[in-house]
Amino acid sequence: MPAHLPRKVATFARQPRFIQAWFLPTWILLGFGKALIFGVSFRRLAPRLGRRSGIAPWVPLLTPAQERRALLVGRAVRLAARHTPWDSNCFPQAVAARVLLGLYGVPYVLYFGLMRDPTEPANLKAHAWVAAGRVRVTGGTSFGQFTVVGCFVAPGLAGVAPA
Repeated sequence: MPAHLPRKVATFARQPRFIQAWFLPTWILLGFGKALIFGVSFRRLAPRLGRRSGIAPWVPLLTPAQERRALLVGRAVRLAARHTPWDSNCFPQAVAARVLLGLYGVPYVLYFGLMRDPTEPANLKAHAWVAAGRVRVTGGTSFGQFTVVGCFVAPGLAGVAPA
């Protein structure tokens, strides 16, 4: 048995029940999201991400309970992403977060952004991130670094989203 395993188990046991319960399903969602990226065209995947709302970045307001749920979803996704044998970068994390937030009815916006690579200005870097209210669910502090090129909002918000 690896020496670090008891420490990892003890750390996992201290996590909130939500994260413990959703760790394995989220891990599977990350794998499913990674497979979708390689196996399905973006045109076919996009309608499943939410309603397209143009490029105007905006963030829905949440109740305190929804905000707490969004924080837990973000923690669960980041924890599971650290333990996948494949690269669970921003896009699979955004897909997994979108699914979990959708299951709990938490309003979200999934953003896609681009920025010029500072080391090679001819190259662009792409990024995907999810925000729910004030919560950065996945993707970190992306608004200041990336230019938003697309937004997908939770289906229930589609009627109020700016175009």
